[in-house]
Amino acid sequence: KGYFDEDRKKLIPFIPSRIGIITSPSGAVIQDMTKKIRERLPSNIILWPVAVQGPKSERDITEAINGFNDMPNKPEVIILARGGGSLEDLLSFNSDDVADAIFASKIPIISAVGHETDFSISDMVADIRASTPTAAADIVVPERVELLDKINNTFKLAKTNLENLLNMKY
Repeated sequence: KGYFDEDRKKLIPFIPSRIGIITSPSGAVIQDMTKKIRERLPSNIILWPVAVQGPKSERDITEAINGFNDMPNKPEVIILARGGGSLEDLLSFNSDDVADAIFASKIPIISAVGHETDFSISDMVADIRASTPTAAADIVVPERVELLDKINNTFKLAKTNLENLLNMKY
């Protein structure tokens, strides 16, 4: 079906104005991610609360992905996140329905399921795999201080080039 083809992966926007997060509303994952995003570059976060394990989790996750895609003011990127767990705990992220929803999404998806050593089908189908939910927060937005440094350096370079141009002319 082409689920893992690199040429079908969508690019993550450089500075998304709206970030959709699909995860449990009560776990540490959402707290860690929102804190990290706010530290790096405050952004508009839209949480779609789901069960991340158990009998209804696969349906919840699929409906969340499809729901974000159907929104009129949809997020520019989605993070699908869950902390670590046993292989059984992560089963929903290995389902055909979740893989189909990720693949069909018009919005780029970062999969951040489990710990660094955990791999799921959702990780392979997603546009980017993050080793942890906190790593996804690092990927989704640049750091504010780095952006300001780049802007300052660009202005300095432009000023130097303009001065050099003027000195050559006069």
